[in-house]
Amino acid sequence: WDLDKEGGKADSSVEEKTAEREGSEILEPYVGMEFESEDDAKKYYIEYARRIGFMVRIMQRRRSGIDGRTLARRLGCNKQGFSPNHKGTLGQEKKPRPSAREGCKATILVKMEKTGKWVVTRFEKEHNHPLMITANGFDTTGDKDKKIEELTMELAHQEQLCSAYREKLFAFINNVEKQTEELSSKIEVIVDNVRKLEAERQRFTHRSAGSLGI
Repeated sequence: WDLDKEGGKADSSVEEKTAEREGSEILEPYVGMEFESEDDAKKYYIEYARRIGFMVRIMQRRRSGIDGRTLARRLGCNKQGFSPNHKGTLGQEKKPRPSAREGCKATILVKMEKTGKWVVTRFEKEHNHPLMITANGFDTTGDKDKKIEELTMELAHQEQLCSAYREKLFAFINNVEKQTEELSSKIEVIVDNVRKLEAERQRFTHRSAGSLGI
């Protein structure tokens, strides 16, 4: 897999998004598969990645030390490798940035034969991460399960919120009813006291009138 060991020069990897193209199901890569050119091999693997649900990283190539022609090319999943932890000038670790790399091993290696054909010599199919939902609706079971789990958790959270709001509403209504009853009782007491005072005033008035002979 290490193209440097085979001699020549290796390019740094470049990430390339999958193209949006329609068509029939694409054949899975296999060792011995032939292409007319390196570009055809790239287009094929990019289309395959789009159908399966991942993005392609254009990786190392081996070039001729004589004329600089590309002799071999490696392509893989964009989650290949790991991002190193960078440290600051004082030795303190910086806050890690989000990384798409997860050490995925999904890779394909194509080499140019003496006939001029480009042939697949290595192919690693398996990914160590859920694949994306593609334009054609393909995804992995793990991705579906993860989405269902997220939606289930969100639904449970919303139900908890509704339950909490319902309890607060009922508590408020009960408090209003209680305060209304207390207010009604106080109003009744005040009315009774007013009536008693009115009755006392009337009796006092009658007694005062009688004593004056009116």
